[in-house]
Amino acid sequence: MPIINVNGRRINVDIEEELRQYSWNNARWNGTKLIASSPFRDDFAPSFFVDLETGGWLDSGAYGSYYEKGNFVKLLAYLRNETEQATVSYLEDKYGIIGEIKHGQDLRIIVPKLETEHMKEFALTESTVKPAISPYLISRGIAPQVQEEFNVGYNANNKGFTAIPWHYHDTGEIANVKYRSTRNKRFFYEPNAKPINELVYGLYRAREYDNVVICEGEIDALSWWTVGIPAIATGGAHIGDRQVEIIIQAGFDVIYLGGDNDDQGKVFNDQLRDRLRGYAELRRVDYGKEKDANDVLLRHGVDELVEIYDNSQIVKTISLYHQI
Repeated sequence: MPIINVNGRRINVDIEEELRQYSWNNARWNGTKLIASSPFRDDFAPSFFVDLETGGWLDSGAYGSYYEKGNFVKLLAYLRNETEQATVSYLEDKYGIIGEIKHGQDLRIIVPKLETEHMKEFALTESTVKPAISPYLISRGIAPQVQEEFNVGYNANNKGFTAIPWHYHDTGEIANVKYRSTRNKRFFYEPNAKPINELVYGLYRAREYDNVVICEGEIDALSWWTVGIPAIATGGAHIGDRQVEIIIQAGFDVIYLGGDNDDQGKVFNDQLRDRLRGYAELRRVDYGKEKDANDVLLRHGVDELVEIYDNSQIVKTISLYHQI
C-alpha cells in the first residue's frame, strides 16, 4: 500500500480502497490514477484527477484555489463530511502509524501528541453567527423554527455560506461552526475552534429527551428535528472516543442508529452498536431506497420519516456477561 505523510507521520493507506467506497461520476480507474467528475461541483466532463500512489488531487475546473488541488486527507475529509483532524484520527485508527528504520536503530513507533494540547481554543461568541433563516436549508426541508432553535445564520466574513453552529453539550455555548456553501458542496469549519470529533451536534438540546437518533451530518439531524424527533450528529461516518463518552453520559433510554444508507453508513451504525450496546436500547433506522433522513423528508414528507422512526427494529446484541 502507498505510504503517505500525514502531519509529519507516515501511514500505509490503501488510497484506492478508501476512494472506491464513494460514488464517482464518469470514473476511470487505471491502477495508478482516478479520473472522474469533480465531487466538489457539478461537473459533466471528467476534470478531476487523483494520484492513487500519493493521494494528491487536482480539479482543473475548480471555482476557487481552495478546491483546486490538495492532499489525500483534505479530499477524504470532504468525502466523509468531517474535519481533516477527524479524518487523520480515522486513518491512524484503521491503518496505524509507522516509523522510519534507520541503520543501527530499532523501528520506532511515532506517537503523536493531540493537537488540542497545543491549540489555543478560542471561545466563540454568539456574534460569530448572525441568526437568520437560511433559504438554502429551507430548500432542504428544514423548518424555520428548527433553524431558529439551533441558531442557524450567517457570518459576514463568509458570504455565500450558511453558518451551522456546533454547541458545547453542557453549556450550550458555541464551540465551532460549519460553513456550508449555498451554491455547491463546499464546506469548512471555524479555524482554531473546538475539534468537531470532541463535540456532538445537537446534544445540548437532545439531552433533555429519553430517546435520540444518531446521524452522520447536521442536515440529517435537523431533518429529524423538523418532524419533531430529537437527533444528534457526529459530523461524519466515524465516531470519536470523546463523542462516545458524552453520548453515554447523556443517559438516553433508546438510541436509534441513523447512519446513511450506504457502505459508510453501515460501518458507522456498526460502530455505534459496538460502542453503545449495554448503555441503551438500540434500534436501527431503515431508510428504504433513500440515502438518509433528509432524502426521505424531501421526497416523501414528514409522515414517511416519522413512520420510519416508528418502524425501526431493535438491534439484537449479545450480553456482555452471558456470551453465546
